Amino acid sequence: MRSLKTAVAAVAVLGLLLAAVPGAYAGAIHDAGLFTTVLNRNDDGSVGPVSIGFGINFFGLNSGNQTTLFVNNNGNVTFNSALSEFTPFPLLTTNVPMIAPFFADVDTRAAGSDVVRYGQATINGHSVFGVNWINVGYFFERDEHLNSLQLIITDRSDTGAGNFDFEFNYDAITWETGEASGGDENGLGGDSARAGWSNGTNKSFELAGSAINGALLDTNCLVGGATGLTCHSLNSNILGQYIFSVRNGAVIPPDGSTGVPAPGTLVLLGMGLLGVGTTALLRRRAK
Repeated sequence: MRSLKTAVAAVAVLGLLLAAVPGAYAGAIHDAGLFTTVLNRNDDGSVGPVSIGFGINFFGLNSGNQTTLFVNNNGNVTFNSALSEFTPFPLLTTNVPMIAPFFADVDTRAAGSDVVRYGQATINGHSVFGVNWINVGYFFERDEHLNSLQLIITDRSDTGAGNFDFEFNYDAITWETGEASGGDENGLGGDSARAGWSNGTNKSFELAGSAINGALLDTNCLVGGATGLTCHSLNSNILGQYIFSVRNGAVIPPDGSTGVPAPGTLVLLGMGLLGVGTTALLRRRAK
């Protein structure tokens, strides 16, 4: 009995320690200094079209030679046009091809928030385009909690024209919603974030936990949740890293099937997911 109590106490202490260190499970972000072009402090802003640095084939977009994209402040990149929407909606309803590591209401105007940065670089001998949303706040000019995530698009034309990989890297997810999307002052609740991709017409994928209150947060990891972004991975042995391969224009599921990928699970504390809400409905509100 004494040993059981000791074990329970140790788990409790571990939980408290990890709760005090957002993103304690992850170290997925590549060198943040690789990408230096700044998207000035803003709310719902975008920049583009900007050069990717190489051509990609994303479901046949631009005849398989898409060389530009738009960087959107709200946790995503889009092709063909910018996206200023701040309340996350099902990705297939955009009518705009997009890759969205964390579609939510990012607001970088608060003093404690950093800005979004993007640019071209080389990683492991491959040309890449990356976007950093590192230490960013949420609407309305909130910096009480900050998220750190990154998108990397990697040229894999060595495997075929237009082929590429893209990866979502998460080091800290401590808020999920802006106040204009029903969230509270701590960035919780309401119409919470979505993560995934869409070709804008008939194919899309969202990581498990998208649009479910609390499901993508670091705190989800502390209760053994199956969907906390920083304590799981996809096609990687690095927690917080989700890698997708695009070959001949299509995203390849990790099991080689015709379905869509699903993240692997790693139960950290064996307690199960507690208090997960229902999928939020789309609510567009004026800012």
